[in-house]
Amino acid sequence: MKTPVFDGLKKLMEENSVSFHMPGHKGKNTLINWGDYIPYIDTTEVAGMDNLLDPRGIIQESQELAAKVFGAKATYYTVNGSTGSIYIALSTITKPGDKILVQRNCHKAVYNAMILNRLNPIYLYPNYNENYQVLTGLYPEDIEEALKNDSDIKAVVMTYPNYYGVCSDLEEIANIVHKYNRILMVDEAHGSHMTFSDRMPKSAIEAGADIVIQSTHKTLPSFTQTSMIHVGSDRIDLNKLRDRYSLYITTSPSYLFTASCEIATAYMDGEGRKRLDWSITKVNEVIERLKSIDRVFVFTGDEGDETIYAKDNTKILFKIDGIRGSEVKKRLLSEHNIRLEMADYYYGLILTSLMNDEEDYEKVIKAIEHMAKTSPYEEVKKISIKMPTPKISMPIYDAYYGKKKQVDLKYSIGKISATSIIPYPPGIPLVVPGEEITQEIYEHIMFLMANGMEIVGLMGYNKDKTVVVE
Repeated sequence: MKTPVFDGLKKLMEENSVSFHMPGHKGKNTLINWGDYIPYIDTTEVAGMDNLLDPRGIIQESQELAAKVFGAKATYYTVNGSTGSIYIALSTITKPGDKILVQRNCHKAVYNAMILNRLNPIYLYPNYNENYQVLTGLYPEDIEEALKNDSDIKAVVMTYPNYYGVCSDLEEIANIVHKYNRILMVDEAHGSHMTFSDRMPKSAIEAGADIVIQSTHKTLPSFTQTSMIHVGSDRIDLNKLRDRYSLYITTSPSYLFTASCEIATAYMDGEGRKRLDWSITKVNEVIERLKSIDRVFVFTGDEGDETIYAKDNTKILFKIDGIRGSEVKKRLLSEHNIRLEMADYYYGLILTSLMNDEEDYEKVIKAIEHMAKTSPYEEVKKISIKMPTPKISMPIYDAYYGKKKQVDLKYSIGKISATSIIPYPPGIPLVVPGEEITQEIYEHIMFLMANGMEIVGLMGYNKDKTVVVE
């Protein structure tokens, strides 16, 4: 048979584009010459190699060393991505039927975990900065108000930092959550590098979170699908965590991924700290140079938004006046061979890591400057992209597992969704099972599609169908 996937990967490699997207290693074979070891280290649980599902030897030792590096009471490598890590963590701190307080713009994996564990969410919406059209942070007092008024809430689930690098006041939030004797779970998928520099926002473990999930592959030089779970306090039942770990992790865990977690951590604990320090300095320089270009704006978190406690500027969020963000992303690739992580209606996101080099940065600065100087203005109508607030009509798990039917999207208004409809990236649902599809949500979906955003959860050739509760 033909090999379209492998052929596509070879074509991508030969393209030699500049990577400002995941994974954090940026396709650069600079830490270890993996080519000399693959496929020899792609093995199974042979004698002496330990078992990720029941580590008692070299994997146990490695995880204990990693825990010391990250300042955790325990660390677990996972090979199902942070999606699997979120399933494990959320099922560890809850039982079916529990109520949890959830940051609404969390990743879709949290919603999937709520379905799997039959949990009932109370949603906490992030601030929407209307001046800059960016979802920013949470108000700690909103969390306190929710916990004070509902003693049935068992845990708080939040994202830190968000996709754009915005960090809420996590230390204050942790104090509030623990004041009410609840558990704080943090999806720190985009922040595994923050442990390694005091020039970065505090890591979630340092800020006081009880259990933390990191996507090692996003910002560290580790393979795609690698993740870690860090335990930060004695509020986490380690026996239950190991049980749920065995439930969700594949029985054929990859030694390549396991070793990748280890090697990335070892690198960051040594040479990587210096490299990250250089990278932070370089990113700050890039931001200043971009800001000096006419028509270019960079969102740095200094815009007077009190929900932004800190900002990880290794995620460079920028826009060019008179050009839609989706068009900027498209043209950077087609005209300059530069791949951004994502773009929305207004902004493009340059996702950097310590593996980006001087040449990468010079190329993206020159490309953005060229586009800003030579591109005619188009009308970028000012439209709110504030998250809709759907009405919850039935439990998320009942809608998902219940009887369904497929309908044209235009006829779904007023019906209860039986699926998640998600712009991707960043993977934050507009609507999830059990919520009513309103006119506002329908119009928002159509707006995103018209502006080149990929929507997961729609069906049909033209993505014009969805699934609702029958």
